[in-house]
Amino acid sequence: MTMVRVTFIHADGEARTEAEAAPGTRLLELAQHHLLPLEGTCEGQMACSTCHVIIAADDFARLPRASEMEEDMLDLAAGARRTSRLACQILLDDSLDGLTVHIPGESRNMQGR
Repeated sequence: MTMVRVTFIHADGEARTEAEAAPGTRLLELAQHHLLPLEGTCEGQMACSTCHVIIAADDFARLPRASEMEEDMLDLAAGARRTSRLACQILLDDSLDGLTVHIPGESRNMQGR
């Protein structure tokens, strides 16, 4: 099985976590597996914005468009930008191999990780 590679850039802008996941894995699950500070408090129900990430500008067009509901949640996210998305709504597949994702400095970690 081909794995999908993702680079997470930590909030400090320097540290990076290189990760791989099987196609069909949600970006949030991959981030949490690597102990990155994305809560996902609502468990992917789009009732919060605690899994807010910023997709690298060069990669943003590779993602499917955000739903109106996701856009509404992103309006509540701290530090949201034009390339912001909810990690719970990104299903990894081969077309996203090499994706670069920034963890925003404003992310809140209430899971104690």
